[in-house]
Amino acid sequence: MFAKRIIPCLDIKNGRVVKGTNFIELKDAGDPVEVAKRYNEEGADELCFLDITASFEERKTILDIVENVAKELFIPLTVGGGIASLDDISRLLNAGCDKISLNSAAIKNPKLITQAAAKFGSQCIVVAIDVKASADEKYNVFIHGGRTDTGLDACKWAQMVANLGAGEILLTSMDADGTKAGFDLKITKKISQMLKIPVIASGGAGKMEHILDAFKNGADAALAASIFHYKQIKIKDLKNYLSQNGVSVRL
Repeated sequence: MFAKRIIPCLDIKNGRVVKGTNFIELKDAGDPVEVAKRYNEEGADELCFLDITASFEERKTILDIVENVAKELFIPLTVGGGIASLDDISRLLNAGCDKISLNSAAIKNPKLITQAAAKFGSQCIVVAIDVKASADEKYNVFIHGGRTDTGLDACKWAQMVANLGAGEILLTSMDADGTKAGFDLKITKKISQMLKIPVIASGGAGKMEHILDAFKNGADAALAASIFHYKQIKIKDLKNYLSQNGVSVRL
């Protein structure tokens, strides 16, 4: 049985770590290099770095910050935001990240997923899917940092992404993001059961039980930000709790 992973997330804006609610009301949460260094020491399994305004502002991910963060890590680093080509991916991998996360670019050019998987390996390619529940109980996919509704059905898009060669999906509920009320277990379970590739649950973690619930509903990893940034939950305490409740984790 594969160990479940705990992944702190660094949302980056203007060179700083920020955290908001429902993708808005962003508050400062520190220097990315210092925050990354702390998570490396505290026992995180991986780290996710998202340049959250890069796609909307039509610019590239901030490479110098990626390089400085990567130097502090001995755990895998996933970077997303503003990635639109194989050259962008190559630059980021050369800067020290282990995986890249595609979102807006994958929607606009789905072939990029297949091309990237063929050139760099599926294990390097994460597709981020930001979803919001609609009135008819479906989930729509959003891009541009949650600003644009694509009208795509989240389940259909997740299946397509897997078929195109993605190695993993980062599934974020915009409704739950930053609320600390728990993950959207309905969509987490549905997509996790549909796919053979790993699913990272994101959006809504507020206490240890929420992360346990995500794993019980099929997630392979749980991503969280504010509970770790503001030291409300220690990663080692969380892993001990999960282990005591029958979840395989790296202690």
